Amino acid sequence: MLPFSKDKIFSVTEISQTVKQMLEDVFGEVAIEGEISNLKTASSGHIYFDLKDENALISAVLFKGYARGLILKEGDLIVARGEISCYIKQGRYQLIVKEAEVKTKGNLFAEFEKLKEKLSQEGLFDEDKKLPLPPFPSRIGVVTSPTGAAIRDILSVLKRRGRNLEVIIAPALVQGEGSKEQIVQALKNLQKLTPPPDVILLGRGGGSIEDLWSFNEELVVRAVAASKIPIISCVGHETDFTLTDFAASLRAPTPSAAAELVVKNAHDTAEKLFSLNKLLINSLTIKYERLNARLSLAINSKYLKEPALFFERKEQTLDDLKETLYTKIDTLLEAKANAKHLLEQRLALLSPQATLKRGYAIVRRSATGEVVRSSLKGERLTVQTSYDNFEVETL
Repeated sequence: MLPFSKDKIFSVTEISQTVKQMLEDVFGEVAIEGEISNLKTASSGHIYFDLKDENALISAVLFKGYARGLILKEGDLIVARGEISCYIKQGRYQLIVKEAEVKTKGNLFAEFEKLKEKLSQEGLFDEDKKLPLPPFPSRIGVVTSPTGAAIRDILSVLKRRGRNLEVIIAPALVQGEGSKEQIVQALKNLQKLTPPPDVILLGRGGGSIEDLWSFNEELVVRAVAASKIPIISCVGHETDFTLTDFAASLRAPTPSAAAELVVKNAHDTAEKLFSLNKLLINSLTIKYERLNARLSLAINSKYLKEPALFFERKEQTLDDLKETLYTKIDTLLEAKANAKHLLEQRLALLSPQATLKRGYAIVRRSATGEVVRSSLKGERLTVQTSYDNFEVETL
């Protein structure tokens, strides 16, 4: 421990080292019960978080060597055992955790889950109730703190990538007492404008669950769900979730990402229109070139220069068709005549006269002229041959 003297000038490092030594000597190893807040896992594997109760909080770190597969979550109520020390570089006292036991979910987390279930049952988070984002937004409303990092990030992105955009900032507290009422009023003020914004960005920078709690307030969530203008919720960092995320038309992982989404939608549509316009021009150019080639061919055609050639060729074709037609008609008539002659010959061979000439006779009853198939005794019959007709009487 450093000797104290009002005349001695200490360095910052000396004071911090002394405080560190005092904390470690006085407290040694302690057990602290508190709710996890602002939980972060570094790429190194170390876990950083705050332990809090109703009135205070203390920073804590769980080095990966002590984690041993322990899974901690935002809002967990735990008992952490470790040493009270001081992080000299920041002059901040903290708990170096060596063991941790999860007891229950914290009060804020339980409240979050309870309200989420209630509003979900009412249908506030239903997908079919979410408004689509406009394809060409030109008026962008922003509800956030006018002095926070979120507004700087949003304006930076919109300025860099947006064109001809009008940004309307509706300032509001985004944490602490009175923040929920100011957020709701800011949303209402934007919707009263004539014309109103095409889309609204609602959010703030990162923080602990307490810092972001205004966006879990029922009053705020209901105002977001009831909005007649599409809202993009952009609260905290990518791993942070609030109830406004579920009620909004869209959730963006950060305020910068929300601004990117707004201009990207318009930018992508403009790019698509540019591509379609280029395709249309190319198609029209090709069509023009083809028509121009056909026109050039027609202008240089010998038929256009000497139209008589066209008609002479057609007349020659007509003469050929006539000759072919007459030839086909003559052939058809000859074939029909031959068929008729053949039928006549076949008919003549089958006639009664032809049969008689082959030595046959036709016997009829003299009285009726009926052909006889059987006769009666004493009946008079007429016999017809190919040479003569005569009568006989049956015996």
